[in-house]
This record gives sequence, C-alpha cells and structure tokens, in this order.
Amino acid sequence: EIWTPPKFLWRTAATLLLAGNVCYRLLLKPSVKLKKRINMKQTVEQIARIGPETLGVAMMTSSFVGLVFTIQFCKEFSKVGLKNVIGGLLGLAFARELTPVICAIVLAGRVGSAIAAELGTMQVTEQVDQLTVLDTDPVDYLVIPRVLACMISLPILSLISFAQSMAASIILADFRYGVSPNVVIDSAAKYLELSDIGVMSAKSVAFGAVIAVISCGWGTTTIGGAKGVGESTTASVVISLVAIFVVDFVLSMVFFNK
Repeated sequence: EIWTPPKFLWRTAATLLLAGNVCYRLLLKPSVKLKKRINMKQTVEQIARIGPETLGVAMMTSSFVGLVFTIQFCKEFSKVGLKNVIGGLLGLAFARELTPVICAIVLAGRVGSAIAAELGTMQVTEQVDQLTVLDTDPVDYLVIPRVLACMISLPILSLISFAQSMAASIILADFRYGVSPNVVIDSAAKYLELSDIGVMSAKSVAFGAVIAVISCGWGTTTIGGAKGVGESTTASVVISLVAIFVVDFVLSMVFFNK
C-alpha cells in the first residue's frame, strides 16, 4: 500500500513552496524586468477591491478597541495621578501592536477568506489549468497581484486605523474622564517616535504577505468540489490568524529586543 501524506501536511508544504516561488519571482529572478514580472492591471484591481472592502470594518474595530483601552488606562492611571502619560501609552500600544494586528485579523477574515474561496473555486472548476493551457502562468496572474495588493493595502489601512483609534480615544478621554485633548496629544507626541510608525508599517507588510500567501496556497490546493472550497476557506482563515500572532512575536523580538 502506498503511503499518502496527510492533507494538511502536503498543503502546508505546497504553500511554503508557493511562498518561496513568489519571493524568487519578485526579488531574485534577474532575467526578467520587474514590470514584466508583475501584472499591474490585476494588482491595481486587487488593491481597489481590498482597500474599500476592509477599510470600514478596520476603522470601526480600531475605534472600539481604542475606546476599551482608553477606559482601562484612564481609570487606572487617574488613580495614581498619571493622566499626562495616557496619550503616550495609548499611542505606543496602538502603533506597535494593536493597530497592525487588528487590521491584519480583519484582512484575514474579510479578504483572505474571499481569496481562498475564489482560487479554490477556480481550482476545482479547472480554470487554473485553463490558464496554463493559454500559456499564462497562474502564479504571475493570480497569486503575485494578490500578495502585492495585500502588502500595499494593509500598511495604509493600519495608518488610517491608527489615526481613527487615537481620535476615538481622545474624544472619550475628554468627555468621560476630563482628560484634555491637548494633554493626550502632547503625551503621544512626546513618547511616539517615527520608528514606531515604521514598525507598524513593517509589521503590516509582513502580515499582508503572510495572509495572501496562505490564502492563495490553500485556495490553489483545493480538492473535493464545493465541500473542499468551504474547508479551504475556513482553514486559510484559521491558519492566517495563527500565523499573524507568530509573525508578530518574531517581529517584536527583532524590533524591541534591546
């Protein structure tokens, strides 16, 4: 009897190979110019799709997370007379961790699942094979535009959501706890550095790449018809969420282990 590896194992291996393939084509393939390697039309279409689909949910989620943290910080720090550091702590928490992770989670649920379902449907209906017959590379046409679109869109979404969460925190701190907006803004300006925004952007780029590669990998390895598409969609979101926190830990160790 021929041994067959578990489905999860070979699909994970295929996704890792796809990630290496994408990196090679984008960064290391010297024989073809970058413009020819990237399908700009598909990339722009994916960016136009990902941004509007995710922005509203990301902003709303960031706002309420900001409100919750403002309640906790204002309540506790007011007891010990440290209202003047609330803005700085909120800014650091949002920029370094909360905003990129929250936006990545929203992107995984909103866009990653759609990518996995779309590519999974194309795989089970043999549309991917038809692209190969038409002399179109599926990785160049389907995968790389989605990876680039997520890598470009997520940092922008994070910056907008960061501003939204800080604005929500300022409003609640002023109306509910009597902390002046000037105090929060001055504190944030004092503690926040440009490198913190850079860390947020770097994490967002990494999260976007991870989500897109996992979603494309599980989508393009779908088997089993409609049931397989549903399984791929669910699995891609779950694995993306776990990968986000793993990558977040690794990047935090790299950026802040001093």
